[in-house]
Amino acid sequence: MHGGQGPQLLLLLLAICLGAQSINQEERLLADLMRNYNPHLRPAEHDSDIVNVSLKLTLTNLISLNEREEALTTNVWIEMQWCDYRLRWDPQDYEGLWILRVPSTMVWRPDIVLENKSQTYSTSEINLQLSQEDGQAIEWIFIDPEAFTENGEWAIRHRPAKMLLDPVAPADEAGHQKVVFYLLIQRKPLFYVINIIAPCVLISSVAILIYFLPAKAGGQKCTVAINVLLAQTVFLFLVAKKVPETSQAVPLISKYLTFLTVVTILIVVNSVVVLNVSLRSPHTHSMTRGVRKVFLRLLPQLLRMHVRPLAPAAVQDARLQLQNGSSSGWPITTREEGGLYLPRSELLFRQRHRNGLMQAALEKLESGPQMRQTLELCGNLKQASPAIQACVEACNLMARARRQQSHFDSGNEEWFLVGRVLDRVCFLAMLSLFVCGTAGIFLMAHYNRVPDLPFPGDPRPYLPLPD
Repeated sequence: MHGGQGPQLLLLLLAICLGAQSINQEERLLADLMRNYNPHLRPAEHDSDIVNVSLKLTLTNLISLNEREEALTTNVWIEMQWCDYRLRWDPQDYEGLWILRVPSTMVWRPDIVLENKSQTYSTSEINLQLSQEDGQAIEWIFIDPEAFTENGEWAIRHRPAKMLLDPVAPADEAGHQKVVFYLLIQRKPLFYVINIIAPCVLISSVAILIYFLPAKAGGQKCTVAINVLLAQTVFLFLVAKKVPETSQAVPLISKYLTFLTVVTILIVVNSVVVLNVSLRSPHTHSMTRGVRKVFLRLLPQLLRMHVRPLAPAAVQDARLQLQNGSSSGWPITTREEGGLYLPRSELLFRQRHRNGLMQAALEKLESGPQMRQTLELCGNLKQASPAIQACVEACNLMARARRQQSHFDSGNEEWFLVGRVLDRVCFLAMLSLFVCGTAGIFLMAHYNRVPDLPFPGDPRPYLPLPD
């Protein structure tokens, strides 16, 4: 057992010696390279030489997009490659050491700042270019599928990269050349559809349903419409807090909420107008023949509405005469008008007196014609004729009063029917406006997509070639 520990100890010491020797070779190489190295000098053997710097951007996470501040937050890695002639060595001199990793602060680095673009000093000192892979320039933002985390709100549609030269900036100044990395993203609409668009559509549908209330229920209609308007205003404020304060473009969701607000205001106006028409009467407004023809004949037929038949023209003319206080029947006298306002006991007494005279006259007629009886009959009829005339006149007066009340009710009903027809017309108009406007804005959102190619007129997809 003691004999077996000897070879193991020798192997361990040999491994430690080899490791120490390897570490010593890296230290020696690093010391040799950094002996006369100045990290502030550009790695160019001659002043006229240009350093080629290759850039590659790797996206690992699309964190968020602050629309109000118009700021995109991402997590990226920038890979820069260049050749520094001062960091050359012969691997044979360092026992086959090919790779040496050193801190970035110890070597020269190109002064490149990543903001909305990559830029450096000038084309006379540094030449920017895209990295090469398998003989092809990497004209896109590289995404590592193992390290990339997909964003739940935004989807990346295009990620091209371009090498651009600014013709305005001089060649010896910063900003003349730049490598631009583009990210064309599209919003995933499910969150806004469920939390904003669907509630707004349902609430606006409630505003359309108020037309199923009676035409005279204008107060209830206005109450429902104003409540819907307040709810839409709350949604509009929520959206306004997220969108940027700019006048260059208006988001579609803001356009849709504004459209719904306008529709709701029009519904309130319609309810007020319909209520005003429905509560009119013949005493306050006279209906013209054109209004009667359009709203009581033509529109009900077109809208398939069931309305009562109109009174003939003679009755319509009689209604105008009755409103003026005259008719084609018996004239209304002061006596019979006063008889209508007598107490009930006095009316009963007069009725009994008239009935007694009439009964006596009829009994004498049935007993047969005699001279004496004929004279008495004539006298009785002479006494009864004023009572009969007064009774007939009273009946005519009551009939005329009843007819006038009937015509007044008929006029109120006609205005109510006009309100119903107007309410139905407004319902169809608002329903058509709501459906067409909603469909139009949704179609605008459907066709407002990221184009198939990142740059119009450029057929290149700026993506790696398929295997």
